[in-house]
Amino acid sequence: MTIKAFNIIESTLREGEQFAPAHFTPSQKIAIAEMLDEFGVEYLELTSPCASPQSEADLRTVAALPLRAKVLTHVRCHLDDAKVAIDTGADGIDVLFGTSSEMRSFSHGKSVDQIIEAGTEVVRYIQSRGLEVRFSSEDSFRSEPRDLLRVYQAIDRLHPQRVGLADTVGIATPNQVFEMVSMVRKAVDCDIEFHAHNDTGCAIANAFAALEAGATHIDTTVLGIGERNGIVPLSGMIARLLSVHPELVAHYRLEILPELDRMVADMVGIDIPFNAAITGDTAFHHKAGMHTNAVLNDPSSYEIFDPARFGRERTVMAGHRLTGRHAIASRATALGLTLTDDKLRTLTSEVKRRADAGPLSNDELDELLRGSVPA
Repeated sequence: MTIKAFNIIESTLREGEQFAPAHFTPSQKIAIAEMLDEFGVEYLELTSPCASPQSEADLRTVAALPLRAKVLTHVRCHLDDAKVAIDTGADGIDVLFGTSSEMRSFSHGKSVDQIIEAGTEVVRYIQSRGLEVRFSSEDSFRSEPRDLLRVYQAIDRLHPQRVGLADTVGIATPNQVFEMVSMVRKAVDCDIEFHAHNDTGCAIANAFAALEAGATHIDTTVLGIGERNGIVPLSGMIARLLSVHPELVAHYRLEILPELDRMVADMVGIDIPFNAAITGDTAFHHKAGMHTNAVLNDPSSYEIFDPARFGRERTVMAGHRLTGRHAIASRATALGLTLTDDKLRTLTSEVKRRADAGPLSNDELDELLRGSVPA
C-alpha cells in the first residue's frame, strides 16, 4: 500500500521520561517542546498528570505554550484519570488498556467485555468535553487478533480520532506488523497510531511496515529514548522516510535534528550513538580508499543524503592505513599544495606505513604533506 499519511506523535516528554537516566526539569521540558514544535511535529505527548504533582504542573505549562503542535497526554483508560487530564488544557487524551492474556491475567484482570465497557465510558466522556481521543491496546502483538478486533470495532463505532497498536515488549517482526495493521485497517474507519519498542532492534522497520499497511501516526522520541531499549528514534524514522518517500517529510525543519539530538543527549547524560541516523558523529565520515575516491568524484555514490540538508558537513578521513591516493590528494589540495603523481604515491605509502602504528592526527598529516613540497 502506498503511504498516504505520516504524522508524528512525539513522545520524548512521555515515553522519553521512562528512559532510565531521564529526569527532565520544567525548563528542560519547555525547551524540548519548543524545539520539537520548531522542527514541525504534529503532536507532543506528555506524561499523565496523575503520575505526580510536578507531572501535572508541567503538562499545564506545556499546554499553555503558543505551539503549533497539539499537546496530548497519556493516561490509563480510567474515568478518574481522564477527568484529571481534561482539566489541564491538553488538546487530546491518549488512553490505553492492556489486551494481551499476560496483561489481563497479571496487570488489570479485566475481560474483553469489561475492556470494551470501560473504553466506551472513557472515550465518550473525553469526547463530551470536546477533546481528541485515542484508544490503544497495550501489548497488541501478544493479544488474540479476534479480541483486538472486537475492542477496536467497538471503539471505532464511537468515532475516535485514532486507535493505537502497541508493540509494548518489542516482540513483533515487520511482517507481523504489516499483517496486523492491515487487519485493523480493514476493520476500522478512524486513523491508526503505531507504537514500537526496540527490544529486538526492529522499531524503525516495524514502524515503516505499519505505515505501508495503512497506519497514519507513528510514536517517536528523540534518540529513541524510552522504557528499556526505547522506541522509534525521531531522526531514524525521518531518515527511513526521506530515503524512499521524501515528500512525506519535506515540511519538517530537518536541519534542526542534530541540535535536537544533542540537546536531549546532554539532558539525559548520554552520547549520541555512533550509529544514529543523520546525527551520529560518523554519519557522514568516509574512510576506506575506494569509498573516499568515489565520494570525492560523486558524493551520492556512498551517501543517500546530502549532509548539508541537516546542517552537517562531509568528512573525508586521510591519515590512516586504509587511506588512498585520492584522499591524500584532496587534503593536499585543501592545503594549497600541488603534488606530482609520483610524489602522491610516495606520500600515500608513507602515510600507510606510519599509520600502521596508529592513525595520524590532522596536524601530523598536514606537517608530512607540507614537508614534501620544497619551500
